[in-house]
Amino acid sequence: MNVLIVGYGRMGHEVETFLRSRNHHVVARVDPTPGVGDATEVSSELLRSSQAVIEFSLPEAVLGHARQYAGVGLPAVVGTTGWESDRAEVRNLVEGYQSSLVWGSNFSVGAHLFFALVEKAASMIADLPDYDIMVTEWHHKLKKDSPSGTALTTAERILKVLPRKKEINSERLDRAIRDDELHVASVRGGAIPGIHSVLLDSAADSLEIRHTARSRSGFALGAVLAAEWLVSSGRKGFLSVEDFVADTFASKL
Repeated sequence: MNVLIVGYGRMGHEVETFLRSRNHHVVARVDPTPGVGDATEVSSELLRSSQAVIEFSLPEAVLGHARQYAGVGLPAVVGTTGWESDRAEVRNLVEGYQSSLVWGSNFSVGAHLFFALVEKAASMIADLPDYDIMVTEWHHKLKKDSPSGTALTTAERILKVLPRKKEINSERLDRAIRDDELHVASVRGGAIPGIHSVLLDSAADSLEIRHTARSRSGFALGAVLAAEWLVSSGRKGFLSVEDFVADTFASKL
């Protein structure tokens, strides 16, 4: 494939490594910081030269880029987080142009095993009110959004199967938490690629399910695999990483 990389920070570099190792051609690296990539803006020429685009950029850039990708029918994989307020508009663009875009907070296969285990565990305590459940995540000091997209996805998977939890609370609490709230706590510091933990706790004991990313390579490989899937399958629409995982890794997960 001829692939355009948008966002040439740490994740963009990892994506490039996997693209080259899988014999794909990198059309260009786009980054708004002058001198970091090959270009500072996504141009029509770059879009015409590409078969797919993989983006790990800034959340405020996603909507404008999605409009460009959809307008020319370029399959896109977007791993940027923090653009929830623009999601409906991006969906309308992709579906309106009958284009294709896969988005997700985490493209790591290991993370999706984590989601599946958390969802199963949460469903098993539905009739065990002695067990409460909570989410904690740790990330490096340069991460701009909080809580992480992966933590929110984890929380949403819990709410889906645990009826007594009605809403996610990711704020500092200066009061007792309500029984129907699921608390999601975030910690920032150091160089941690990402740690996500779900604790099931009772007066008698505690159980913990944890996913620890040792590097960003798992996220980058997953994004490259998603781009390969989009191009080879010809799938259209506004798709989530869960669609990709279900279609590609169903037998494993």
